[in-house]
Amino acid sequence: MTNEHSILFVVSEVAPIIRTGGLADVANGLPRALQSAGHPTYLAVPAYPEILEKLHRLQPVAELTLPLGTVQLHRGLMPDSDVPVFAVDHDCFSSRHGCPYNDENGVEWADNASRFALFNQAVVEIAMNRAGQDFKPDLVHCNDWHTGLVPALLSLEKDRPASVFTIHNLKHQGLYSRSTFNALGLPEQWWNSSQLEFYGGFSFMKAGLIFADRINTVSPAYAREIQTARYGNGLEGVLSERAEHIWGILNGIDTQLWDPTRSPHLSTHFDAYQLGGKVENKKQLQKELGLEQRADTLLLAIATRLDEQKGIDVALQALRNNPQLDFQLAVMAHGSSPLIRELQAFADKSAGRVALHLGFDESLSHRLFAGADSFLIPSRFEPCGLTQMFAMRFGTLPIAHRVGGLKDTVFDNASGHPRSNGFAIDELNADALGRAITRAIECHNTEPVRWNRLQQNAMGWEFSWRRAARGYLAYYADAIAANANNRRQQRPAVQLISG
Repeated sequence: MTNEHSILFVVSEVAPIIRTGGLADVANGLPRALQSAGHPTYLAVPAYPEILEKLHRLQPVAELTLPLGTVQLHRGLMPDSDVPVFAVDHDCFSSRHGCPYNDENGVEWADNASRFALFNQAVVEIAMNRAGQDFKPDLVHCNDWHTGLVPALLSLEKDRPASVFTIHNLKHQGLYSRSTFNALGLPEQWWNSSQLEFYGGFSFMKAGLIFADRINTVSPAYAREIQTARYGNGLEGVLSERAEHIWGILNGIDTQLWDPTRSPHLSTHFDAYQLGGKVENKKQLQKELGLEQRADTLLLAIATRLDEQKGIDVALQALRNNPQLDFQLAVMAHGSSPLIRELQAFADKSAGRVALHLGFDESLSHRLFAGADSFLIPSRFEPCGLTQMFAMRFGTLPIAHRVGGLKDTVFDNASGHPRSNGFAIDELNADALGRAITRAIECHNTEPVRWNRLQQNAMGWEFSWRRAARGYLAYYADAIAANANNRRQQRPAVQLISG
């Protein structure tokens, strides 16, 4: 994309203000990189109380009367950058602290369909320059099901901006009933299997997939996987028919935040060619977590939410099945799951060898990445994964299931890849994972020169948002060209497709 284009980046959460997963990190990192590359980028987010509290220079700028209600539009700046933000304020957003999607018991808010449909309606007003802001973007970038109606609603507009839709996790699709479809006032002609209808209900996610000019996922491997029955969650037919318009662009990370040479959470810094500092971080982490002070044992780490997707049950079984292995384990886990009891029992039974921290701790996560030798990432599926990128930045070798973004980033020690950087398995089960852990232990204990080379390889991979932004700019250019071509030929953005 050689010319400057303005972008409206639409998202349901954004770090560091409100975060439930990697989506929020993308919403923080990618707009900043696009802005730095010379492309004016604006965020649009619901005005949760945390958003209203933490945006800088926040002020009300408009009131919008929409089919589903009246909203206040605020404008401010992200607290850690100069990226401008439109915050859509309604009581259904601003009166609820905490998780944007669930109550304190983890139960989904009953009005999520109308909440996010209202947000989507407001985004269309902004995108069509009907919000009094003298702003009409060249492209609207929508993310996950919470924004899926935006491309659909834009398809009803003349002279609309281009739209793209990013799948961050196809498992979560925004599925609702026919009665909800009616209550939202969506066009009756959309109720068919070629558009929003989905097995008797309807899907916000499917709306984005059908109506956006272009689609992408957050890794090339995941883009291929979701076109199969194993990973397509019922949408593989839709995705296969749009295959030529699906891009896979690997996520990035904040390489300044995740930097072992400067992280404020570490008392000893290091780089790829001065790994003595990493040895000191391991010693300090062992002391902090009550593990035995041993330099010669492989220190494994896990940092994750306790979700079935993450495969922590498989990791636990693999470690239980191999009591003869010489390892230590540090776990930081958050979320509600019966696995908490199993992890706690495993830690209690292995005092000095296994440490468990419940809840997310940003500072501790840096020390885990810096002090561990290897990170266990046994995900059942993984659209991109950030954990392996954080780990590699700190010279900590992933032991991972080669799926999704893990397949694009983790290359096994025995693979022959010139820049191998970890240990990987092709099928996820306790036996295969146990063998990979065994190989990591053997390499760590008997091949120190090889281990150091793997660490240097890992730390040398380029995972910056600047790299990712180059891919997104090419993707945007393709979508803008497609939209312009459709308008010239007076064609709809998409044709009716089966599925």
